[in-house]
Formats: sequence, C-alpha cells, structure tokens
Amino acid sequence: MITANRLNSVQEYYFSRKLREVRELMAQGKPIINMGIGSPDLAPSPEVLTTLRDSITDAGAHQYQSYQGLPELRAAIAAFYQQKFGVRIDSANGVLPLMGSKEGIMHISMAFLNVGDEVLLPNPGYPTYGSVTRLVEAVPRTYNLSEENGWFPDLEALSKEDLSKVKLMWVSYPHMPTGATATLEQLTSLVDFAKAKDILLVNDNPYSFVLSSNPTSILSIEGALDCTLELNSLSKTFNMAGWRVGMVLGSPENINAVLKVKSNMDSGMFYGIQKGAIAALQSGPEWFAELDKVYTKRRKLMFQLADKLGCKYSEDAVGMFVWCKLPEGAPSSEAFVDEVLYDKNIFIAPGTIFGSNGEGYIRFSLCVKEEKIKEAIERF
Repeated sequence: MITANRLNSVQEYYFSRKLREVRELMAQGKPIINMGIGSPDLAPSPEVLTTLRDSITDAGAHQYQSYQGLPELRAAIAAFYQQKFGVRIDSANGVLPLMGSKEGIMHISMAFLNVGDEVLLPNPGYPTYGSVTRLVEAVPRTYNLSEENGWFPDLEALSKEDLSKVKLMWVSYPHMPTGATATLEQLTSLVDFAKAKDILLVNDNPYSFVLSSNPTSILSIEGALDCTLELNSLSKTFNMAGWRVGMVLGSPENINAVLKVKSNMDSGMFYGIQKGAIAALQSGPEWFAELDKVYTKRRKLMFQLADKLGCKYSEDAVGMFVWCKLPEGAPSSEAFVDEVLYDKNIFIAPGTIFGSNGEGYIRFSLCVKEEKIKEAIERF
C-alpha cells in the first residue's frame, strides 16, 4: 500500500528514534542517565490523585463526554487564568480543553490553514510546529532567533519581508527550548505585528510556572484576543504529562473554529481526568513553591554539570531545562551528544533538533533526580 504524499514531508520525531537507541543501550546493560526529554518524574498532588480515584464511581463517569469538556473544567481554567495572569476569559465560549496542547497544534493548523498558506516558525523552536505545518500542506517559513537578541524575533526586519501569504505565526514564551522570557512590551509588539499583518498569532505557554517569578500570558495584552490564541498545559506545571490535559484560549470565533475540527477527531476526555484537572488548577501557592524548590536544587546541580563540560548558560532562564552553549572548538551538537552518550552513558538533547539556530547548543532536562545528576557529574 502506497502511503500518502504528506508523509514524505515529515520524519520520525527525533526523540522517538533516539530514545529507541537509548533503550537498546540500556538493554545491553549500559547505565544510561537520560537528561534528554522533559517528562516530569514527580507525581501530581495527593488531592489530584484522590479526586481522580473518587470520581470514577460518579454517575455517567464512563460515558462519552462533551467535546467542550465539563463546564466546571472550563470554569476552572478561566478562574486559573484570572488568578494567575489577570486575564478575563469567557469560560463558556473562550476556553477549549484539549487532550494535551500538542493536539491543539494540529487542530489549530487544520482549522485555519489552507494548502499553500505560509506559517512563521521560530528557529530554534518546538519541532512539532513545522511537522504539523507540512502535514496540512501549508508552507513553513522560519524566522531567526538568536542569543544576542534574547531569543526574540527581529520584528522590524520581519515586517520588511513579503508576508502576504502568511496566515499564522507560532511563538512560545517562555521560550522552548532556551527558557528565555518576553517582557510585556515585547508581547505587545508581537500582538501589534500580528494585527498589522493580519496574522493569527499562537503563543504556546506551558512553562510559565516552572522556576518563573513572573508568569505571563500574551492574552493579558490589550486587544490580543482579537488576533491571538494561547495554548497551555497541565503536563509540566502539575506533573500530569501522561494525563494529556491541555487547553486553548481565545475569542469565541476562533475557539469555535478549533472545536469544529476537534469534535470530528475525538469523543471527549475521560471524566475522571477532567475532575483531576480541576483539582490541579485549584492548587494553592504551596504547590508551586514546592515544585520550584525541587527544580531549583536540580538546576544548581545541572549548572555544575554544564561547568564540567565547559558550557555557558543563562541563570535567568525559566522552565524545566538548561539550555547551554558548547565551548569553542567543540564538535557539532549531535556529535557532542553522541560522544557523551557513548563515552559517559549520559543522554542530552542536541540543540539542532529545534532548528539550525540550535547548532552549537545542547539542552539538559531537569526531570532527573538529584542523585542521578550527582552521578553524572562524577562521571566527568
């Protein structure tokens, strides 16, 4: 059977391929320490787990659920955005729960992109933006981000280009993979740019509550709702990556467009998971403080490991990663990563998987227990 032509535009996800190799090395008895992927190793709060357990005996818990999610889940998301970001959103029509924000990338692309439409993608940035763009037969068009410019786009230079075919622009602040943040002034400039060029702006925002003292949403910018969607997720903030709970927020018109796609793709999120998500969103400040306490300790150790490798890094970056610049004279990012993997049995992500501007960089995940980071340091 001949596969669809669209499959020729994408490759197997790097982590899917590389982690298969890592598992094979582990099966051979290699003591691999995996610092490559941001999959939280901590558990959700006891309240979340108790809520999930207790909810499965509720009437109707095992039936199909609403495509829009439980009204109380949408209300909890809206309340969370009001409390944490100062953003007022209509829970009935401006919020759509998702089975992970990665699902939302596909749904948004299917809802707004026609064949041949151009999409602005960050370089470096989350590789799924590009692969989904190609799968829906739109045209990826990267814009450069650099350390010198704080990993923020040069909007003035971008404005001078012919953007007449651009329909959508992906941004991610706090930025993945570098952990760079954007000021309110910078977010305002993004919204102004999108309005001026008649582009739908989508901010992917799952890292605002990990080692961040100032959580920010682009929807807090005046007028952003007219031209902006924001994706968010419970995966990193509440250690619920495997639960697959995300959300997209925006104007009722734009949310309804995404819902048209989503309602043809699934039959609703499991009731118990939705109830657990509500409990997570209602977590008190002590939850966030404890989360940061754990990641702060790990990050300090990871800085020590980076120092061992002669790498440079920003201590101000947020999120659950440490983005490092390789020392001068080092081999390519992927060659460096393979050298460390085969010589020290430590897996690190090469910056190149996030785009050509990731060359010369590597990324450590903080989803590794302290004792394992200490062991990695000792191996050097």
